Amino acid sequence: MAVVGIDFGTLHSKIGVARHRGIDIIVNEVSNRATPSLVAFGPKQRAIGEAAKTQETSNFKNTIGSLKRLIGRTLNDPQVHDVEKKFINAKLVDVNGSVGSEVTYRGEKHTYSWTQITAMYLGKLREIAAAELKTGVSDVVISVPGWFTDIQRRAVIDAASIAGLNVLRLINDTTATALGYGITKSDLPDPENPRHVVFVDVGHGDLSVAVVAFSKGQLIVKSTAYEPNLGGRDIDYALVEHFAHEFKTKYKIDVMSNPKAMFRLTAGCEKLKKILSANTEAPLNVESIMNDVDASSKLTREELEGLIKHVLDGIPAPLQRAVADSGLTLDQIDSIELVGGSTRVPSVRQRIQEVFPGKQLSFTLNQDEAIARGATFACAMLSPVFRVRDFHVTDINHFPIKTQWTALPSDPDDDTELLVFPKGNLLPSTKVLSFYRKEPFNIEARYAEPALLPGGINPWIGNFTAKDISPAPNGDSVCVKLRTKLNIHGIVSFESAYVEEIEEKEEPAPMDVDTPEGTPAPQPKKRRVIKKDVPFVATNSSLEKEVVESYREEEALMHAADKLVMDTEDRKNALEEYVYDMRGKLEDRYASYVQPEEKSKLLAGLQEAEDWLYTEEGEEATKSAYVQRLDTLKAIGDPIVFRYKEVDERKKSTANLRETLNNYMSQATSTDEKYAHIDEKDKQAVVEKVATIQKWLEDQTVRQSERPKNVDPILKSAEIEKKRDELIYFAIPILTKPKPKPVVTSTPASGTQTPKEEPKQDKTPPPPPKEEDKGPSEMDVD
Repeated sequence: MAVVGIDFGTLHSKIGVARHRGIDIIVNEVSNRATPSLVAFGPKQRAIGEAAKTQETSNFKNTIGSLKRLIGRTLNDPQVHDVEKKFINAKLVDVNGSVGSEVTYRGEKHTYSWTQITAMYLGKLREIAAAELKTGVSDVVISVPGWFTDIQRRAVIDAASIAGLNVLRLINDTTATALGYGITKSDLPDPENPRHVVFVDVGHGDLSVAVVAFSKGQLIVKSTAYEPNLGGRDIDYALVEHFAHEFKTKYKIDVMSNPKAMFRLTAGCEKLKKILSANTEAPLNVESIMNDVDASSKLTREELEGLIKHVLDGIPAPLQRAVADSGLTLDQIDSIELVGGSTRVPSVRQRIQEVFPGKQLSFTLNQDEAIARGATFACAMLSPVFRVRDFHVTDINHFPIKTQWTALPSDPDDDTELLVFPKGNLLPSTKVLSFYRKEPFNIEARYAEPALLPGGINPWIGNFTAKDISPAPNGDSVCVKLRTKLNIHGIVSFESAYVEEIEEKEEPAPMDVDTPEGTPAPQPKKRRVIKKDVPFVATNSSLEKEVVESYREEEALMHAADKLVMDTEDRKNALEEYVYDMRGKLEDRYASYVQPEEKSKLLAGLQEAEDWLYTEEGEEATKSAYVQRLDTLKAIGDPIVFRYKEVDERKKSTANLRETLNNYMSQATSTDEKYAHIDEKDKQAVVEKVATIQKWLEDQTVRQSERPKNVDPILKSAEIEKKRDELIYFAIPILTKPKPKPVVTSTPASGTQTPKEEPKQDKTPPPPPKEEDKGPSEMDVD
């Protein structure tokens, strides 16, 4: 069973795997530790991760990013239009009530929901992990922002299911960071005096804060706070707007009106931001930004800080909110740990420092990989095949959750809602709610404070409808108990419903000898509580199983189509490579090993294959067509290559055989005591075997030396190796025969020795023990 943790990021994602030596962040197919969070659709196949990044400029309209930002959202969410749309080039559409995208794939228009697109990306991450671990990957832990709502969390789990992954846990980013920090610490204090650490994560898209209490063997998240729209991409966009305005005046070009120009400028601004993190001034150069204009400019760090003031001003509030909600003073905070790529920006660090005066900012964790490491630790803790130090994680939910219902006609003034899971409620948590009803009823779970939710996310979580409810025999309402759960993923579900009935059962009375004959004995009644399940229907935002299965089948078909395209391209490249490589070597290293008629025939075949490759038919041929043409060429070329390679291989095999012949001949004719026990007849058999094979080798070598290089060899390296194996299997049992063990003879008795007298055994039974000496009896033991 593989142990895999995924840091699902806005810009890119990282994969951690647990091994016996610890946690490793693995590399992808191009040896990068971070895989771009991109999915692209092309004329023949999809490109995911690194492949999508390489073609992002040329195929930006069909390249989808911001997967984490839009999954679980709707098209009418104002944040999708006001915030996210400026970071997305693809066309957004509605797909069954959720946001999706229209793309051109294999020459046709297709629409996919963000859940499907995320599933495509997670499938790629699964393949990367499987390739590294050399085994299938199914169980994973995925990190998500703590501000993700129920609908977003369910969408991630649905996407993972479509990708063939089983999510053991969705873990909040800051909780994963805290776990990676604490589980490796051996100096944590006792629970009475915990160590309080503030984790500040400023990533590409958002800012997250958590105050965590650490003690021996555990961490407890005390409070959290978030700013979902404050990150590195907002800094980049501020720079883009600045330079777009400058270039409009300087070069008379409107960058904001051209998506491709925007993409190129964004890439340049991101690079500029990184340079300014370590320097006070940096240049900006964007070649052919649009209309064949090469744009250039420069910026100082001071100017950068002025341009991103609105971003910097948003940093203190969530930090202050988290500290206030934790109930701690600044003096009680032991350290402030910074993670996330955007914390490298000096002005961002400065604003964080201002919230914690007198405290030293700490960078002991890997800023880019801390979340992935923590998620992998979480997966290892849930895995039955991996032993991890006992460490308990207590997480909390961020948004308060309530249930609400319609008031009964008989009691219109009764309460119609209940706060079930307040902000800061522990995860996981189960609560039982009691409702007195005479008929079927409906309960709805919602977020209690919609204003706290990111953007315009629907506060609705799920519905519960109890069926087959009827009054008690006396006409009163029955008490229906509803078990609701906030699980380890941070998802709310209705687990079960039941009513409790009291059953009275008469028990036979014990026989009473004093009861007069004919007088009935009183029958006592025993009461017991019986739980009877109530049938119910629960609805939520998760995809129906049939829909997930349908998407999974569609994903499998697309994956198979992608693989066929890649295999076809691989065979096409192999044919093209063979044409150019073989043509050059025929005039060089293979020149002495090819016959004139072979050379003419092969050159003609190579030319024909080259001409065909660059025709329309050759460009769009099937995999089998490329394989067939390559096999036809190799049928002529392989014998030539074989003759060339056999020269070196034959020399090596001959040298090995000669060495083996000499070794066994010397052993078989040796006078060493080591071989003295071996029968001379057996030794002679080895000598004769050596002589026979040696004569065969000399004869064949002479015959081969008389043969031209451009004809197939008489003596092949495989035959030589076969003879060597034959000799080894013959000689080894003889020459390694163990020496016989010496016979041990015992000294016979002289008959004059006086036998020793055996001690007499007293066959009289011992006297019984005295009463006080008796040990405990079996009854005593019991």
